[in-house]
Order: sequence, then structure tokens, then C-alpha cells
Amino acid sequence: MHSLLSRLLLAASAALLLFGGAVHALAYKKAVAAVAASNLAAFYAQALKGLWLIDSTTLVTLACVFGVLAARPTLASGTVVGLLALVPGATAALLYYFMGPVAPAHLLLVTGALVFSAALIRANA
Repeated sequence: MHSLLSRLLLAASAALLLFGGAVHALAYKKAVAAVAASNLAAFYAQALKGLWLIDSTTLVTLACVFGVLAARPTLASGTVVGLLALVPGATAALLYYFMGPVAPAHLLLVTGALVFSAALIRANA
């Protein structure tokens, strides 16, 4: 039986990522306005808009995956959960490198740590 703590950590991660994805998607209009006011070449302007929504979609999709794993823990091993923790963790690292200490990076770092902790609990169960 998988630990209740592991399931709670995954559920908390799902909630954080769902919040982050929703906030990111809601900020799309501001991103589009900033792109329109810039002198970016058309290709890069369109790419930035696409990448903005891709990031929101990734956050919401991971939220769904972690929510399902919290509800049905037998669907993935601790190793798989640990590998999934790399997505928010690596994204946080890239944000810190390119943007510095911003709130989205903190949110992703906490999420990655929660998921990785859930993976360790599963591996030791």
C-alpha cells in the first residue's frame, strides 16, 4: 500500500501546477502585447506565443498526471514518479539561470521537491 503522505504530496503538487498553469495561461494576453510592442522577427514572435501556451499546457498536463497518481498510486512506480519530478525541477533550474529568482521558479522548485519526495516514499514502501 502506498503511503498516504506520498499521495498527499502528489495531490499538493497537482494543485500547485494547476494553479501555475492557469495563471500562466491568463497572462497570455500580456505576453502577446509585449511581443507586439517588441521588434522581434515574425518567426520568433510567433514561436514565443506558441511556447507560452505550450508551457501552460505542460503545467496543466502534469497537474492531471500527478492528480491521477495521487488517486491511483498503483499506476506508476516510484522510479517513474521520480523521473516525472525532473520536469518541474529542470524547468525551475532553467528559469533560475535565465531569469533569476522569480516566483514561478520557486513554485516549480517546490513542486519538483514534493514530487521527488513522493517518489522516495514510494521507493521505500
